[in-house]
Amino acid sequence: MPFEPIEPEKLSHVVERQIELLILRGILHPGERLPAERDLAERLAVSRPSLRDAISSLQGKGLLVSKAGAGVFVAEVVGSAFSDGLVSLMGAHDAALFDYIAFRRDLEGLAAERAAQVGSDTDLALIKTVLDQMEEAHGRRASAAEAELDARFHMAIIEASHNIVMLHMMRAMFDLLKKGVFYNRQVMFRQRATRETLLDQHRAINAAIQARDPKAARNAVETHLTFVEEMLSAHLKSQEHEAFAQRRLTHAKKV
Repeated sequence: MPFEPIEPEKLSHVVERQIELLILRGILHPGERLPAERDLAERLAVSRPSLRDAISSLQGKGLLVSKAGAGVFVAEVVGSAFSDGLVSLMGAHDAALFDYIAFRRDLEGLAAERAAQVGSDTDLALIKTVLDQMEEAHGRRASAAEAELDARFHMAIIEASHNIVMLHMMRAMFDLLKKGVFYNRQVMFRQRATRETLLDQHRAINAAIQARDPKAARNAVETHLTFVEEMLSAHLKSQEHEAFAQRRLTHAKKV
């Protein structure tokens, strides 16, 4: 007969799988500190030895790291998507910037489409909450906070698409954006008119997702990122013109 006895599963394996799933689903973020051992054992309703076994196994898999005197943290698994050399190379060439925006336009358009289709009511409420926070930051002219919330808004949409591969791929891409590898987000927020336009575009994306209109959601994202591409292209061109103007001025003073 093909049947085999069912053996009880070790609690440490159950704990291990739960933490793995939280990392895989992007609920636990790279660099996030886990609760203290006693608190986490109580939350999971397991013994501390079972928890230690699970954490030890996850450390062996490279998913958790222990820092002396600080605790246990989720490993920076996202950052490993790009080597330091490749990050430096991409940051040094404008062509990579526009490929980056094109990549985001394609993937985020798909994510918005999926969010409108499969996102839960809670997912959509989170997207709206982040937009409300952007509105508030915009109202008090807090451009740095508004730029941060811009990235959070887009990540909330990607999370609402419920595609694990897309989630981690785009989280890696946004990590590079946060570090200013491709461009400084605040470049986009220097002019009031530009900030108004960007906010209107985010409102349009949110409205389409809340209406659960996949096609409109995708179109709104593509319109937004095409605008970002055009604004950054104009900014780079302006920098190039200024550099030549300074050279002409320096040369004129020498003549």
